[in-house]
Amino acid sequence: MSPRCPTPRHRAAIATLASSILGGLALPLQAYDVTDQFSIGAVLGAGGQCQEGLGGLNDEAGNTCRSGMPFQLEMSLRPTDRDEFYALFGFAVDNGLNEVSPFVLAPWAVDLEDDLKDINGRGRDYLLQAWYKHTFSLGEENSLGATFGIIDTTSYLDENAYANDEFTQFMNEAFVNTGGFGLPSYDAGAALELALGNWEIKATAMNVGENDDGNNYNFWGAQFGYRLESALGEGNYRAVIVGTSNAFFRPFGESEHVDERDDLDELNGLSDHDAVEGPARKTNLMAYGLSFDQAVGDHLGLFLRLAWTDHKDILDYRGYYTGGLQLGGSLWGREADTIGLAYGYLDGANTGISNTNVAEAYYRYAFNDYFAITADVQYMADTYDSSEDVSGWIFGMRLVAEL
Repeated sequence: MSPRCPTPRHRAAIATLASSILGGLALPLQAYDVTDQFSIGAVLGAGGQCQEGLGGLNDEAGNTCRSGMPFQLEMSLRPTDRDEFYALFGFAVDNGLNEVSPFVLAPWAVDLEDDLKDINGRGRDYLLQAWYKHTFSLGEENSLGATFGIIDTTSYLDENAYANDEFTQFMNEAFVNTGGFGLPSYDAGAALELALGNWEIKATAMNVGENDDGNNYNFWGAQFGYRLESALGEGNYRAVIVGTSNAFFRPFGESEHVDERDDLDELNGLSDHDAVEGPARKTNLMAYGLSFDQAVGDHLGLFLRLAWTDHKDILDYRGYYTGGLQLGGSLWGREADTIGLAYGYLDGANTGISNTNVAEAYYRYAFNDYFAITADVQYMADTYDSSEDVSGWIFGMRLVAEL
């Protein structure tokens, strides 16, 4: 079925949802620099999304609206200019459209209610980050930062100026971080940040409580970046490589291992009728890619992300190709407003999905330095190898208070 525009019923649902979001955030919120060394910050989001036109899924589970309200509170203590203690807590009400969406990609890549409980199988709720950082001075423009504790690897890897913040930029997970890197968050780890003028090297390691297979594993990643100042404007060019320990199940005897399985069966005297597929084996994951962002004058920013993994049969995708632009509101007399447009093509990894096409556009209207509302529209099309394809539109609104 071809994608359809929202019905009056769903347009009314969006309008009602927008009204409730605006009413729920009418109370003023405050943030404080309590002292020169201690500060508190917060971000409160309220978002609602409606999906429609989902191929054969035109029922209550397919065409529906959902909302979610995430809240994050951060505290920073800086006893000296070189030392920092940091904590981040996350809370949320409801799970939004992510809970019922039939798409592979999450329509809103934010931490919602279920994401904040039993984080990574550790039995820990709501505490997202808690770390200590010391910065070593290596000269006027050079420094080395070392961080230890409960960290988020997305703070160090796969950065992008125009596609990296689910609260203020794109909502779809394809344009927040590259899923091919499988960047883990909120677990015990360490990070190093080396700044050498316009060059930067970042490295991080983490022990993750459990993956989707229920296995504990180690993750490592590194990013090499260069900041370029030119007549166009500032650009950042980064290369990323990541890997894990052997903790991900790979079905034995599939894909390129078919011949290996047949040889073992023949060696054991088993016929095709008697042969039994062996147990799943554990393997590691590795991925590499690029993340670019480039300002073009004062009003336009471009971004491009590319990522690949050479492992099939485990991940949903083996190739990620996304790009887009951001327009600054100074073009039409609203300096704090932004428009974002993005498109992505994701190549399947032999796990049932052939490919995904995803596009997103948003307009972010800033009321002031603290409040902004975003109108967002997404189109996704998941093409499967054998089962029915799923495609459709997602219409959303997001109101955010940043403190």
